[in-house]
Amino acid sequence: MIAQVLTLLMVNRIDPFLAEKNIYVPTQPPQDVTIWPGETTLPSGEVVDVPVYSSLGPILIYFAVVVAIVGLVLALIPVRMLKTVLRGVFALVFGWGSFIMAALWLPFQFAIAIALAVSLIWFFIPRVWFHNAALVISFVSLGAVFGRFITPWTGMIIIGALAIYDYLAVRSGFMVWMADKMTQTAALPALVIPRYAGEWGDSIKEKGVQTIVQTEPTDRKYSIVGGGDISFPCLLTASVYFSQAQGLAPGIIMAIAGTAGLGGAYLIQKFIVKGKPVPALPPIAICTLIGLFIIRSIW
Repeated sequence: MIAQVLTLLMVNRIDPFLAEKNIYVPTQPPQDVTIWPGETTLPSGEVVDVPVYSSLGPILIYFAVVVAIVGLVLALIPVRMLKTVLRGVFALVFGWGSFIMAALWLPFQFAIAIALAVSLIWFFIPRVWFHNAALVISFVSLGAVFGRFITPWTGMIIIGALAIYDYLAVRSGFMVWMADKMTQTAALPALVIPRYAGEWGDSIKEKGVQTIVQTEPTDRKYSIVGGGDISFPCLLTASVYFSQAQGLAPGIIMAIAGTAGLGGAYLIQKFIVKGKPVPALPPIAICTLIGLFIIRSIW
């Protein structure tokens, strides 16, 4: 819910910020879905050029390559050798996300200072609460920025494809294996949720965090929520806001739909599978698809 609220605040600020700074950024493609980049002829006869970052095909290929590379790296390189490198990468990502959000409201000097502070604090003092805050800010920034470049239906297909991947990865054990490796490096692209309030100040280097996957559900001190379960619904919210659906009200509907989908995944995990790993993107995809149909029927 916090991530979706932050997304709505950010997208409402992006276009005024670009206008103030005289920065030109291409808008979403005019078609609902563009498979491949290049020139496209509209029904009106106008010819427009759709860039790579707004096209469905390259985005899906990019994601598949990233998953393959991450899997190979985790499989071939010992965890002890990965720790510093991955933590450095995550510190940069968290700094980038903090800079993007801060720069929309603050002078660049302050935004850079905040980004450096977030990176250094997370790298040296990675408390659970700070890790979660930095991760949410980074994924919100990612969703708000890239949601401007893809249409809602392109975003919906991406989430649908990733929901299939999520289901197969969890069922096959691949997702659990990746999560286990990532927790051991203390560079986890997921929210860490403590069982007790007093554990929010724990370090994500704690043994309890690094052995989440190996611990029985009833004995766990922490749970994890994948970062993709946060970032992709936020991306779709931003995409709907920037589309021709007329802004904030449709964005709020999509934010509610994405939150409902994640809530549904939680209920399945708690009451049906009793704490075992659950792919969250399938229920998110179902709820966001319903949200898109509601938006299209109204606007």
